Amino acid sequence: MELTFLGTSAGVPTKERNVTSMILNLVGIRKSYWLFDCGEGTQHRILNSPFKTPKIDKIFITHLHGDHIFGLPGLLCSRSMGGATESLTLYGPKGLKQYVETVLSVSESYMTYPLNIIEIQAGQLFDDGELIVTAYPLDHRVECYGYRIEEHAKSGALDAERLAQDNIPRGPWMQDLKAGKTITLEDGRTVNGAEYLGEPISGKVIAIFGDTQPTDQGLALAKNADVMVHETTLEAAFAEKANERGHSTTEQAARLARAAGVKRFIATHLSGRYMTHDIPRLLAECQAIFPATIMAEDYLTVKI
Repeated sequence: MELTFLGTSAGVPTKERNVTSMILNLVGIRKSYWLFDCGEGTQHRILNSPFKTPKIDKIFITHLHGDHIFGLPGLLCSRSMGGATESLTLYGPKGLKQYVETVLSVSESYMTYPLNIIEIQAGQLFDDGELIVTAYPLDHRVECYGYRIEEHAKSGALDAERLAQDNIPRGPWMQDLKAGKTITLEDGRTVNGAEYLGEPISGKVIAIFGDTQPTDQGLALAKNADVMVHETTLEAAFAEKANERGHSTTEQAARLARAAGVKRFIATHLSGRYMTHDIPRLLAECQAIFPATIMAEDYLTVKI
């Protein structure tokens, strides 16, 4: 999987950064994309990327503030005007359905594809056999969620040395053995593939936070994640201001990354007050607590 940041600014766009949106490319699993938040101008960012809007089949909205949803109606309509027929499912807090349906109705827009809108509550949203998505409530000024994406564990590798020791020849049945199935060889022997598999390979875990001040839910959302994406709206000196507005600072997010035992922390959602020359200082505040921190920028792509 790969995660690409389409917008990394908080509140308003800047010359360097668009407002919040990121796309999860499910490469290695299936040929589709999931979009997380859709700030104003998201579809323009997509036009300057390798992604194709019709291949987005799920959109997850963390909350209904404008810098996270004002690009949604335009993207939905452009997807339709492009002739897409594949269904699209939206997930987000209560009010998302009213917002989308009102804009589409007033603008007399139509969809060429099935559009499903699911207003969520905390808990597991679905398990499609390959990926599990769970929503966690956060602490912002409006109802807000973070999303934990967990890949199912994969079967361990076949032990080729043991197969050779037991005189089990190679053949078309190897795929069935790798899947843990029992097969019958040409000489009549039955072989249980599960007995020749190594330890299962843990799936990847991604934790994507919406806007939030520090909350106990964050630890469960991010626990042992391969990648944690968390807002760092303001620098450490402005902790009181950040928390009053339902946001986190550089140091607060980094402390969560350390406590949760994540492998990598990607900081994003920076206040428009910060310019390019401010970024090294903000990154240093994070890395002083959690060295494995990356500061997101528009079009940054991270392999999971």
